[in-house]
Amino acid sequence: MSVQQQERAPSAVKGWFGVAAITASLFVFLTTELMPVGLLTPLSKSLHISVGVAGLMVTAQGVAAGLGVPFIVAWTRRVNRRLLLSTLLAVLALGNLITSVSPNYPLILATRLCMGFASGVFWAIGVSMAMRIVPERHASRAAAVVMSGISIATVVGIPLGTIIEAHTNWRTTFAIWAGLSLLVFLAVAAIIPSLPSENAVSVREVFGLPVRNGQLRTVLLIVVFFVLGHFGAYTFVRPYLEDEASASATFITVVLIIFGVGGAIGNFVAGYTVNKSLRGTFVVGLVGLLAALLLLRTIGDVESGAVVALVLWGLSFGAVQLSQINMTLAAAPETFEAAMSLNTMAYNTCIALGALFGGLFVDHVGVTSVIWFGVILAAASLLLRLGTGWKKKVPTNPVSEDDLAPTH
Repeated sequence: MSVQQQERAPSAVKGWFGVAAITASLFVFLTTELMPVGLLTPLSKSLHISVGVAGLMVTAQGVAAGLGVPFIVAWTRRVNRRLLLSTLLAVLALGNLITSVSPNYPLILATRLCMGFASGVFWAIGVSMAMRIVPERHASRAAAVVMSGISIATVVGIPLGTIIEAHTNWRTTFAIWAGLSLLVFLAVAAIIPSLPSENAVSVREVFGLPVRNGQLRTVLLIVVFFVLGHFGAYTFVRPYLEDEASASATFITVVLIIFGVGGAIGNFVAGYTVNKSLRGTFVVGLVGLLAALLLLRTIGDVESGAVVALVLWGLSFGAVQLSQINMTLAAAPETFEAAMSLNTMAYNTCIALGALFGGLFVDHVGVTSVIWFGVILAAASLLLRLGTGWKKKVPTNPVSEDDLAPTH
């Protein structure tokens, strides 16, 4: 029996519990990274900084997650993956705790940088870990379950953090997330079996991939434009609605939940449509996202208009998010982990840069400017996708789009 078969030998039930633990890990990593989105106003007031500067909390973690991942994954390529994930969760728990008691903003930013390094490594190893701890025939389903944590985080996690802050304060929110991170750490340590590293990929090999693979290079550029536009606008949804619609904290919490539900529905629907037309799903999703931003600018000054815009935005984001993951994997099916490492680097770096550029526009031009920033970048992503006609690649060991598309 091979090492890989021995790894898959334990109880399938225990394997799925392990998948649940990895999904919970995704939940705490993603909600920690994006939590400031719903807390920008109270954070800026409490720390006596501008909203744009407060947005750097997202920037700092995103930059670290994006730029650090290929190097740290390469440096830890001989570390047991259970030990590595446990260490990453310990860093996250400690970082959230430090954030909750930090006396000043520079310490918070430094802490977010450290948590960002941990977050980036998780995105590179989490899905492959889940695929290894279940029977081989269920590997793609395990990957889909883990990716469903994105929807759970958006629907439940970020709005929940906003609700907690509304009834307590932002420090309590991060303290609770430190506790959640600790619980997930304990679950990972107790449930996930030993997982020796399988792939020793050097930094040079990772960065050489888009040089040799033109289709992947184009996909990554499409992802860059999409993520910059989306997060440049989304990071400042709360101050935008407060200024333009005089929205209350309760209303903002509700529309963030609505956005998250829309994202989950968009993700679910796209799980079927990408198998029929991956290109069409991405294009329709981006058109919807553009329409949502324009609606927010034109009718978002009243609460009903804001709800309509956020519903469409959430639906569209869910579809585009799933499509870009499938596009990345379809572009490089034989180099799965390296492609996902590059996707992680591009995606997280652009979350950070989107928040940074959006913050500069908010502070120097006004909060409405971030909507136009989002429109321009999303349109660039759409035009690039429409202008590229790719021939379908058939890998040596085919990976069907059905296997790659999360349906939860």
